[in-house]
Amino acid sequence: MKASLKKILLILAVIITILTGYFSWLTLRPVEIVAVHHRSSGFSAVLVKNFPLTDKGKINWWLKNSKSIEKKYKIPTPDKDGSFYVTFWLFGEGYKAEGKYDRLCFKDMQSPINCIEKNRVFSVETGQRGNTFFTVKDAVYLMGKNGEIIKIKNE
Repeated sequence: MKASLKKILLILAVIITILTGYFSWLTLRPVEIVAVHHRSSGFSAVLVKNFPLTDKGKINWWLKNSKSIEKKYKIPTPDKDGSFYVTFWLFGEGYKAEGKYDRLCFKDMQSPINCIEKNRVFSVETGQRGNTFFTVKDAVYLMGKNGEIIKIKNE
């Protein structure tokens, strides 16, 4: 009985180690910005790979990297009233033809290979009052005046 218990514990330890390593690898991969498309006044689309998995990870990534993104990619590009909307899309399998699916196509590229699958993972927007909102798959967060992040809505 002791030998079989040791085998079970060893197998569990190996599985836990593998899962911990895999989760660490997923969370520590750097985000890759593949392309940025300026869609219209105040609206930008950012195509990414390896985006953080959690709501907190996505928001923290933006807060940490927004200045360098603004400098390198010239986004966000505020509208006349100061508002902007930046959407992050998973790049997935790359650009595709429009096809018969509901794909997001970019007019700043020549067709036919100028579309991606619609897989929005995160968006950042400011309103006319300067409030910053973060939208993830099923929730909306507001950044308070003191920098505090407040969950305001579950979708």
